[in-house]
Amino acid sequence: MTNQELQTLVEEISIRHFQKPFRHKAYFNPRLRTTGGRYMLGSHNIDINGKYLEEHGLSELIGIIKHELCHYHLHIEGKGYKHRDPEFRSLLEQVGGARHCTPLQKTKKNRRILIYSCSKCNLMFKRRRRIDTKKYVCGKCKGKLVFKEELMQES
Repeated sequence: MTNQELQTLVEEISIRHFQKPFRHKAYFNPRLRTTGGRYMLGSHNIDINGKYLEEHGLSELIGIIKHELCHYHLHIEGKGYKHRDPEFRSLLEQVGGARHCTPLQKTKKNRRILIYSCSKCNLMFKRRRRIDTKKYVCGKCKGKLVFKEELMQES
């Protein structure tokens, strides 16, 4: 689904379920990771996480759009648009929007682990970031740190 198709879908849902037009922009935001969508108070635009369409299908996406449109229309009208407000909860129930999103599957990443050791006491240090061995020393004995190896670990 393209951003233009998403815009059309949001406009159709707004007219069909809210009987009000959606006059701003709706688009997929690839930077969203933990949320299904986001209503922007300043610009009135709606960002949608495209991964929900890929993993859970169109019905989940429509629930997210209805949720964000509840925020949109209530905010435009000057009513309670926050999750805790009774106006938001009743409108969400009327239109059948999603209260919470189904969680996305977590992707496993290969992470590198850097192993350093102390030249005096042989204490091992595991780090994800490189250490400047000229600048830092062992916290136990103040000995010189030496880079040993780099490992790849699934997390």
